[in-house]
Amino acid sequence: MQVTTHPLDARAAGVTSVPAPAVFNPRPDAAESEAIVGQSDGLRYVMSRVDLVAETDANVLLCGETGTGKGLVASAIHRASRRRDKPYVVVNCATLPASLIESELFGRERGAFTGAHITQAGRFELAHRGTVFLDEIGELPLELQPKLLRVIQTGQLEHLGSPRTIEVDVRIIAATNRDLLDEVNNGRFRRDLYYRLNVFPITVPSLRDRRDDIAVLVRHLVERHARILRKRVEVVPDTVIRALESYEWPGNIRELENVIQRAIILSPGRTLELKDAWLPPTDSVPAAVATTLVEVERRHILHILDACRWRIEGTGGAAQLLAMKSSTLRSRMLKLGIARPR
Repeated sequence: MQVTTHPLDARAAGVTSVPAPAVFNPRPDAAESEAIVGQSDGLRYVMSRVDLVAETDANVLLCGETGTGKGLVASAIHRASRRRDKPYVVVNCATLPASLIESELFGRERGAFTGAHITQAGRFELAHRGTVFLDEIGELPLELQPKLLRVIQTGQLEHLGSPRTIEVDVRIIAATNRDLLDEVNNGRFRRDLYYRLNVFPITVPSLRDRRDDIAVLVRHLVERHARILRKRVEVVPDTVIRALESYEWPGNIRELENVIQRAIILSPGRTLELKDAWLPPTDSVPAAVATTLVEVERRHILHILDACRWRIEGTGGAAQLLAMKSSTLRSRMLKLGIARPR
């Protein structure tokens, strides 16, 4: 696993206290979008597990919340493996139509069902001698799980509508945001399939469990998306970093990336501004509490005040971060009943 240093230095980013992030690239020619960025102990542990398993053909089960980067980890395993020059086929089990998932995975013969006008190879055939990444494996219908189990056990499958056995050689990486053992205990996932997939488990930590990586992720995402969006955003204030670090990020890195893109688009100059690019979603607040827009506004102002250590005026103050006059912010605080804790 090659580890490089991100080229954007801390001074240019306006984050003087943050060291340059480690960028984990299994291959020097890996695309920037495939880089895994961070410096936390949690991420380094994950990448050490990737190093251990990559050169084997063991099946891997990636666990973790939505948006944590399980797909990047799966790609890193393939690119660091002996199969790196062979096909890497991604299958999202949650998006394939239920009526077509069998033929998509295992292939079909012409005339196997209405609309099957040609013979088509399945994803496992396409990945022969390479890797299949089964994302959202917990969504695979129960009735198809025995067929997947057979492929894992014997390397054999049949096209839908054909008795001919086809041999395939694939390495399987599966990912889920569910507790598969709980699914097994509730009869929604086969126990034998679970143990076949769970040869080498890797849990990808949530962003709130690797807050040390938020600052370096922000720098990486700002540089990348500013270039894509053709905008010059070169300064990331410490107040912005602190505000982002204090949030729980239920959507993890995917949510952070969306916020950064919106902020870049909305920032008028070279300094990244959050403004209305970011408002904690109401689904992160209990439904019984977040019932009005006023309450959401109150929580957002409190969140920014906490991040700014209750500094209102001046550079780096809450008023600047919220893009309003300090007098306006004080008026809103009075109206919303916001007072600094003693």
